[in-house]
Amino acid sequence: MQRIAKFSVVSLKEFSSAYVGADVESVYSSIRVPERATTGSAGYDFYTPFDVRLAPGESVKIPTGIRARIAEGWVLQVFPRSGLGFKYRLMLNNTVGIIDSDYYYSDNEGHIMIKIYNGGDKEVNIPGGTAFAQGIFMQYGITEDDAVTSSRNGGFGSTDK
Repeated sequence: MQRIAKFSVVSLKEFSSAYVGADVESVYSSIRVPERATTGSAGYDFYTPFDVRLAPGESVKIPTGIRARIAEGWVLQVFPRSGLGFKYRLMLNNTVGIIDSDYYYSDNEGHIMIKIYNGGDKEVNIPGGTAFAQGIFMQYGITEDDAVTSSRNGGFGSTDK
Protein backbone atom coordinates (compact mmCIF):
# COMPACT_ATOMS: atom_id res chain seq x y z
CA MET A 1 0.00 0.00 0.00
CA GLN A 2 1.18 3.48 -0.86
CA ARG A 3 1.21 5.88 2.10
CA ILE A 4 -0.05 9.22 0.85
CA ALA A 5 -1.55 11.12 3.78
CA LYS A 6 -1.34 11.91 7.48
CA PHE A 7 -4.15 12.96 9.82
CA SER A 8 -3.54 15.36 12.69
CA VAL A 9 -5.54 17.53 15.08
CA VAL A 10 -6.12 21.23 14.41
CA SER A 11 -5.06 23.75 17.04
CA LEU A 12 -7.28 24.48 20.03
CA LYS A 13 -7.72 28.02 18.70
CA GLU A 14 -9.07 26.75 15.37
CA PHE A 15 -11.31 24.14 17.00
CA SER A 16 -12.69 26.76 19.42
CA SER A 17 -13.65 29.02 16.51
CA ALA A 18 -15.74 26.23 14.93
CA TYR A 19 -17.20 24.44 17.96
CA VAL A 20 -20.37 25.84 19.48
CA GLY A 21 -20.78 24.32 22.92
CA ALA A 22 -19.59 24.23 26.50
CA ASP A 23 -16.31 22.91 27.87
CA VAL A 24 -14.36 23.31 24.63
CA GLU A 25 -11.05 22.17 26.15
CA SER A 26 -12.55 18.88 27.36
CA VAL A 27 -14.16 18.24 23.96
CA TYR A 28 -10.91 19.17 22.21
CA SER A 29 -8.92 16.71 24.34
CA SER A 30 -11.28 13.90 23.30
CA ILE A 31 -10.68 14.29 19.55
CA ARG A 32 -9.68 11.00 17.94
CA VAL A 33 -7.58 10.84 14.80
CA PRO A 34 -9.36 8.80 12.08
CA GLU A 35 -8.33 5.16 11.81
CA ARG A 36 -9.26 2.02 9.92
CA ALA A 37 -11.08 -0.72 11.82
CA THR A 38 -9.40 -3.63 10.01
CA THR A 39 -6.52 -4.24 7.59
CA GLY A 40 -9.08 -4.73 4.80
CA SER A 41 -10.97 -1.50 5.48
CA ALA A 42 -10.77 1.17 2.80
CA GLY A 43 -12.33 3.85 4.98
CA TYR A 44 -10.85 5.76 7.88
CA ASP A 45 -13.49 6.28 10.56
CA PHE A 46 -14.19 9.85 11.70
CA TYR A 47 -15.45 10.19 15.27
CA THR A 48 -17.73 12.89 16.61
CA PRO A 49 -15.95 14.65 19.49
CA PHE A 50 -19.26 15.41 21.28
CA ASP A 51 -22.78 14.03 21.60
CA VAL A 52 -25.04 14.70 18.62
CA ARG A 53 -28.84 14.55 18.64
CA LEU A 54 -30.70 14.89 15.37
CA ALA A 55 -34.48 15.06 14.99
CA PRO A 56 -36.00 13.89 11.69
CA GLY A 57 -35.30 16.47 8.98
CA GLU A 58 -32.59 18.19 11.03
CA SER A 59 -28.93 18.71 10.10
CA VAL A 60 -25.82 19.59 12.09
CA LYS A 61 -22.29 20.64 11.14
CA ILE A 62 -19.72 18.66 13.11
CA PRO A 63 -16.27 20.22 13.49
CA THR A 64 -14.16 17.06 13.65
CA GLY A 65 -10.99 18.79 14.88
CA ILE A 66 -9.12 16.86 12.16
CA ARG A 67 -7.01 17.94 9.22
CA ALA A 68 -5.33 15.78 6.57
CA ARG A 69 -2.02 16.39 4.81
CA ILE A 70 -2.59 14.67 1.45
CA ALA A 71 -0.11 14.06 -1.36
CA GLU A 72 -0.77 15.92 -4.59
CA GLY A 73 -2.81 13.82 -7.01
CA TRP A 74 -4.95 12.38 -4.21
CA VAL A 75 -8.24 13.42 -2.61
CA LEU A 76 -10.06 12.36 0.55
CA GLN A 77 -13.71 11.49 -0.08
CA VAL A 78 -15.99 11.49 2.98
CA PHE A 79 -19.13 9.37 3.25
CA PRO A 80 -21.52 8.52 6.09
CA ARG A 81 -20.86 5.23 7.87
CA SER A 82 -22.88 2.52 6.15
CA GLY A 83 -24.70 1.39 9.30
CA LEU A 84 -25.96 4.88 10.18
CA GLY A 85 -27.18 5.43 6.64
CA PHE A 86 -28.86 2.05 6.44
CA LYS A 87 -30.48 2.04 9.89
CA TYR A 88 -31.40 5.73 10.25
CA ARG A 89 -31.09 7.27 6.75
CA LEU A 90 -28.31 9.52 8.03
CA MET A 91 -26.51 11.22 5.14
CA LEU A 92 -24.08 14.00 4.36
CA ASN A 93 -25.76 17.25 3.32
CA ASN A 94 -23.48 17.47 0.29
CA THR A 95 -23.77 13.69 -0.43
CA VAL A 96 -19.99 13.22 -0.64
CA GLY A 97 -17.38 15.41 1.03
CA ILE A 98 -14.32 16.20 -1.07
CA ILE A 99 -11.15 17.19 0.78
CA ASP A 100 -8.53 18.42 -1.70
CA SER A 101 -4.81 18.17 -1.00
CA ASP A 102 -4.37 21.96 -0.85
CA TYR A 103 -7.14 22.40 1.77
CA TYR A 104 -4.56 21.53 4.46
CA TYR A 105 -2.89 24.92 3.93
CA SER A 106 -6.06 27.07 4.33
CA ASP A 107 -6.38 29.73 7.04
CA ASN A 108 -8.64 27.37 9.01
CA GLU A 109 -5.78 24.80 9.11
CA GLY A 110 -7.72 22.52 6.77
CA HIS A 111 -10.23 21.77 9.54
CA ILE A 112 -12.55 19.05 8.22
CA MET A 113 -16.20 19.79 8.98
CA ILE A 114 -18.85 17.21 8.22
CA LYS A 115 -22.51 18.22 7.96
CA ILE A 116 -24.95 15.36 8.45
CA TYR A 117 -28.70 15.20 7.87
CA ASN A 118 -31.32 12.93 9.43
CA GLY A 119 -33.50 11.86 6.49
CA GLY A 120 -35.28 9.26 8.56
CA ASP A 121 -38.40 9.36 10.72
CA LYS A 122 -36.74 8.75 14.11
CA GLU A 123 -34.49 10.86 16.32
CA VAL A 124 -30.85 9.79 16.07
CA ASN A 125 -28.47 10.06 19.02
CA ILE A 126 -24.75 9.70 18.37
CA PRO A 127 -22.64 9.64 21.54
CA GLY A 128 -19.32 11.50 21.50
CA GLY A 129 -16.49 9.22 20.38
CA THR A 130 -18.72 7.30 17.93
CA ALA A 131 -17.60 6.70 14.34
CA PHE A 132 -20.14 8.52 12.17
CA ALA A 133 -18.40 9.07 8.83
CA GLN A 134 -15.62 7.45 6.84
CA GLY A 135 -12.97 8.87 4.56
CA ILE A 136 -11.45 7.08 1.59
CA PHE A 137 -8.35 8.32 -0.23
CA MET A 138 -8.64 8.23 -4.01
CA GLN A 139 -6.12 9.04 -6.71
CA TYR A 140 -7.28 11.34 -9.50
CA GLY A 141 -6.01 12.62 -12.84
CA ILE A 142 -6.17 15.91 -14.71
CA THR A 143 -6.59 16.74 -18.39
CA GLU A 144 -3.58 17.01 -20.71
CA ASP A 145 -4.24 20.71 -21.34
CA ASP A 146 -4.85 21.70 -17.70
CA ALA A 147 -3.04 24.98 -16.95
CA VAL A 148 -4.42 25.92 -13.52
CA THR A 149 -2.00 27.98 -11.42
CA SER A 150 -4.29 29.45 -8.73
CA SER A 151 -4.43 28.25 -5.14
CA ARG A 152 -7.15 28.11 -2.49
CA ASN A 153 -7.68 29.68 0.86
CA GLY A 154 -10.89 28.42 2.33
CA GLY A 155 -13.33 25.57 2.61
CA PHE A 156 -16.82 24.95 1.28
CA GLY A 157 -17.20 26.49 -2.17
CA SER A 158 -13.94 28.41 -2.03
CA THR A 159 -12.42 27.19 -5.30
CA ASP A 160 -14.95 29.00 -7.51
CA LYS A 161 -14.36 32.43 -5.96
